[in-house]
Amino acid sequence: MAGPLSGYRIIEMGGIGPGPFAAMMLADHGAEVIRIDRPGTIWDPGDTMLRSRKRLILNLKNPDDVAALRELAKTADALIEGFRPGTMERLGLGPEALLADNPRLVYGRMTGWGQTGPYAPYAGHDLNYISLSGAAHSIGTADAPVPPLALTGDMGGGGMMLAFSITAALLNAARTGEGQVIDCAMTEGSALLMTAFYGLHATGGWSDEREANLLDGGAPFYRPYRTADGKFVSIGPLEPQFYRELLERLGLVDDELFADQEDRARWPAMRERLDALFAGRTQAEWRSVLEHTDVCFAPVLSMAEAPDHPHNVARGAFVRVEGINQPAPAPRYSRSLLDHPAPPRDVSIAELMEDGRDADRRNR
Repeated sequence: MAGPLSGYRIIEMGGIGPGPFAAMMLADHGAEVIRIDRPGTIWDPGDTMLRSRKRLILNLKNPDDVAALRELAKTADALIEGFRPGTMERLGLGPEALLADNPRLVYGRMTGWGQTGPYAPYAGHDLNYISLSGAAHSIGTADAPVPPLALTGDMGGGGMMLAFSITAALLNAARTGEGQVIDCAMTEGSALLMTAFYGLHATGGWSDEREANLLDGGAPFYRPYRTADGKFVSIGPLEPQFYRELLERLGLVDDELFADQEDRARWPAMRERLDALFAGRTQAEWRSVLEHTDVCFAPVLSMAEAPDHPHNVARGAFVRVEGINQPAPAPRYSRSLLDHPAPPRDVSIAELMEDGRDADRRNR
């Protein structure tokens, strides 16, 4: 059996960042994803998020190509677009028009600020969106916020949120026969990822200061440490039994400084002691002491190192597509085997329209 979304057809309006990530998730899970690209767009094997697509080249300044896309949308279950508000409407491809043609269509709109609100018409990027949600302020060193790659906004609060909402709306459409429009905003998605921390903050369990809390590097038992060879290891024994095992393996079980795990007044001194301790051995030496124990330990691996780690190899966590190492589709399913990713394949509108006439797919 193919992925759990096998049989669904998704149109992806070509873009960057969260839209392609959401479309990758859907394609990884078996959906037929058709990416609409502009003339002259060339696929680069390094564009790993574009894997497992069909790719259709259309010039949306050409009325005939717009009409062709509108016809294609009649055969689709969902459409993803990430343009500024109003762009698709100006092309004649807005949700009002496409849902009139295809009432079951799920129309997913991916933006940073959302479709409405004072910031909606203006440009921005991941860091701006997560700045407005409170997420950027909370991530970094004591001195300053640090951009968390594009994970919190683009990928997590954006692409992953859109993939989830598309799937939820497809389930609803299957039950009701009615599609709908999704307004997915990275600012709100990144705020949603912060739900637990907003709860802690509201009840006095989380400080607005960075590196002062349990999970932001403030706790000496939940942070990375530099080793003698300039690499890093991470420890995270939050539970008392795991914390005690760490102290035993580090020879600190009788050290009064570490007696009370929750004594925040001692955390700075504990961090200093652990800084010096971990700096005394290489990463490999610490692996021999702490790996495969309950101290909640892992070496901090680079992107060059991670695919070759024995655990990742055993799990098949990484795959190669066109010679490029990349994360494998995830998660795992007991019945719906996810296919190995493949390069995008160019197709014609005629081929897609013929496929769209398949009665089993249309009358699912």
